[in-house]
Amino acid sequence: MTMTVDEAGRVLATPSAYADDARFHEALALLRRESPVHRVEQDGYNPFWAVTRHADVLEVERRHDLFLNAPRPILGTAEFDAFNAERIAQGTALRTLIHMDDPDHRVIRAIGADWFRPKAMRALEPRVRELARRYVDRLADLGGRCDFAREVAVHFPLYVILSLLGLPESDFDRMLKLTQELFGGDDAELQRGTTAEEKLTVLLDFFAYFQELTAARRARPTDDLASAIANARVDGEPLNDMDTASYYVIIATAGHDTTSSTIAGGLHALMTHPDQLERLRGDLALMPLAVDEMIRWVTPVKEFMRTATTDYELRGVPIRAGDSLLLSYPSANRDEDVFADPFRFDVGRDPNKHLAFGFGVHYCLGAALARIEVRAFFEELLPRLESVEPDGEPIGIATTFVGGLKRLPIRYTLKG
Repeated sequence: MTMTVDEAGRVLATPSAYADDARFHEALALLRRESPVHRVEQDGYNPFWAVTRHADVLEVERRHDLFLNAPRPILGTAEFDAFNAERIAQGTALRTLIHMDDPDHRVIRAIGADWFRPKAMRALEPRVRELARRYVDRLADLGGRCDFAREVAVHFPLYVILSLLGLPESDFDRMLKLTQELFGGDDAELQRGTTAEEKLTVLLDFFAYFQELTAARRARPTDDLASAIANARVDGEPLNDMDTASYYVIIATAGHDTTSSTIAGGLHALMTHPDQLERLRGDLALMPLAVDEMIRWVTPVKEFMRTATTDYELRGVPIRAGDSLLLSYPSANRDEDVFADPFRFDVGRDPNKHLAFGFGVHYCLGAALARIEVRAFFEELLPRLESVEPDGEPIGIATTFVGGLKRLPIRYTLKG
């Protein structure tokens, strides 16, 4: 049955649609073609404009002075928006980098910036490669069949980011559960509950954990990112409890779930495009390009929202001050005006101007680390991989924000 433009727009506010790759991209292609700046009205959600073309997403990202992250940085239900507005008024809302605008954003971002610069990444790379080998060895130990998403891909990036923070391995399983509950709030299998209050309990658990961590690192500073955050000062004063906990939350969650989605989705893409798998195995020098193609293909962050501070015309469409805009990164990354044959997975794609890390002042702080992790994993895996094929249907997560495959059953043989 043919989809209407309005039905295509509502797909963006339907969590289950993000787990149906074919339907999802059919909707986005229709919007790009017929209504690239489209008003979406979906039951249970406040209205928003869906921005689906690469050039228009870039335009909004560049005008960060006119289009703000606050007060609606991600798409949520109307109930969630009201609940969050109440918490903002009380000063008890999550306040991560994605919730902030300048000048606060610039100051708070700088606290962790040095930990993600090239020099720091070079120092961290041996640990990343050690962990990549550990998880390729785990694949070998699993005996030729596994759910790659659950048993491998979800763990490797978690170990990397929590090692950077300096958390003990005994706490990693707890962090994994909390992260999955936070980003799986719309997925019946992963969510802790369905109401805004029930979902809030996940954040409260995060905060309780990180308040203990902050106290410990302030009493006994160590050489890790957790100490840098705990002991950071702005205008001579330490961060308040909410901003400190929020910083930990964004590092521990965004630095993990996005990369695990890319690794699982990247392997799935290689399996379903065996010519590209053979091409990459035969020329590992292509790996940097292949990594960016995996990131484009998966686009783990599905959207961010912006709020217009003034009347503005975008692609001829009048946007009013106070209107919300959804920046659809998966759509921008399949834009036919920017990518030659955008639905072809090409490990040698060059140039590759994907927007999976955002653009401008809000460009992903951990982009370099994500690239190192994905590259290290596949550089460890491919020389040992003799064969790999699906062993059942992959299953995507229901979400409107961050995610990818939550199940990827595979059958494989490895050397050594």
